[in-house]
Amino acid sequence: MDLVMAIIVAGMIVLCFCSVLLKWNEVKYRKEGLPPGTMGWPIFGETTEFLKHGPNFMKNQRARYGSFFKSHILGCPTIVSMDAEINRYILMNEAKGLVPGYPQSMLDILGKCNIAAVHGSTHKYMRGALLSLISPTMIRDQLLPKIDEFMRAHLSNWNNKVINIQAKTKEMAFLSSLKQIAGIESGSISQPFMAEFFNLVLGTLSLPINLPGTNYSRGVKARKKIISILSQLLEERRASQETHLDMLGCLMEKEDNRYILSDEEIIDLIITIMYSGYETVSTTSMMAVKYLHDHPNVLEELRLCLLQKEHLTIRERKKLDDPINCNDLKSMRFTRAVIFETSRLATIVNGVLRKTTQDMELNGSLVPKGWRIYVYTREINYDQFLYPEPLTFNPWRWLDNSQESQSYFMIFGGGTRQCPGKELGIAEICTFLHYFVTRYRWEEVGGEKLMKFPRVEAPNGLHIRVSHLTR
Repeated sequence: MDLVMAIIVAGMIVLCFCSVLLKWNEVKYRKEGLPPGTMGWPIFGETTEFLKHGPNFMKNQRARYGSFFKSHILGCPTIVSMDAEINRYILMNEAKGLVPGYPQSMLDILGKCNIAAVHGSTHKYMRGALLSLISPTMIRDQLLPKIDEFMRAHLSNWNNKVINIQAKTKEMAFLSSLKQIAGIESGSISQPFMAEFFNLVLGTLSLPINLPGTNYSRGVKARKKIISILSQLLEERRASQETHLDMLGCLMEKEDNRYILSDEEIIDLIITIMYSGYETVSTTSMMAVKYLHDHPNVLEELRLCLLQKEHLTIRERKKLDDPINCNDLKSMRFTRAVIFETSRLATIVNGVLRKTTQDMELNGSLVPKGWRIYVYTREINYDQFLYPEPLTFNPWRWLDNSQESQSYFMIFGGGTRQCPGKELGIAEICTFLHYFVTRYRWEEVGGEKLMKFPRVEAPNGLHIRVSHLTR
């Protein structure tokens, strides 16, 4: 009996202590004019609930507090905006004190010179350097030939195999990007680089607590090793004094180069290029394969389009092994529509973060200096007024080109920070789908579970059995 009473008393003490902690954290962030909401626990805030329950957490908070509410996620007090008009205003007005506000874990691991961390004139300069690497001319003359060559080889031996398409598309996105950055030298550094890069990616979306075994700790260590690999590559290139027709060669070029960067800036830009393209390209490619499998009518239209309207015509004027070019890509209208619809329905990117540089009023509420604003765009993708039957995979909706120019179109971000690598990423996915659907048919093996938040992934992989497509 005494033991039971002791347990009850201990339980009540714990509950009281937890209640006091929660109340203390609410009082700590209490300020007149703030929007409604809850702040959760000290230090951790509501990060666990956010990462675990994701969209449901957001929907529940919106039901309680409206489309503009406060929280504490990923280590910082945050205002969450789920209103399309307010989101557009935030993205279009960086000059009015709304600068990038990505989590500390991301800033630590991607580097202080990465394009998402800087703003003002520095951002303009770094963005200019990035755009010079992925301009339409660079894509046409240098990058697309490398992508085409890589995709042919990557997809060459999949026949009569059961493959994990998630692992294959991750490997594909990483190695294709590395080939564009470091050309023929990428083979010598690909394996040690890839192992560390995957750890780096996991660390960017975590609490910045540097304890052994945490994703953040592994991400920080991975960054140090990647810096070592890239620094050695820079030294070797300077010693050889050879000309290299790849991204790294362009960044290191001193003559006729408008954007002269330090080694630290070059390394952070390379990491940013690989990071920003990796997850969107790999996950969109995987989910396109998944949706095409689940919607045979879309796959039939894609193949019909490919074989009769797009790629049969392309192949008729080429030799069998001739690569596809930019004009070929422009003709792949339905392929592009499949990519947009995959990105919308799977919601690869849930939103973007900004930070205030001063106290400001937004939506009639106070947003204190230094707080983050989470421009949460996920729900826009499922708005039935914007996308009729929003849970249906319907690429045909994108054949009307006006969809891409709508103010609510934020699949690739918005404002001055719309994804600069949008067209390069689309070129990579188009090339992958071109060779995959014209070479192979496939069926799923196992029916593995898919998670949609905080990342779109198959925890146990997504396995398919592949065989040659006979015409």
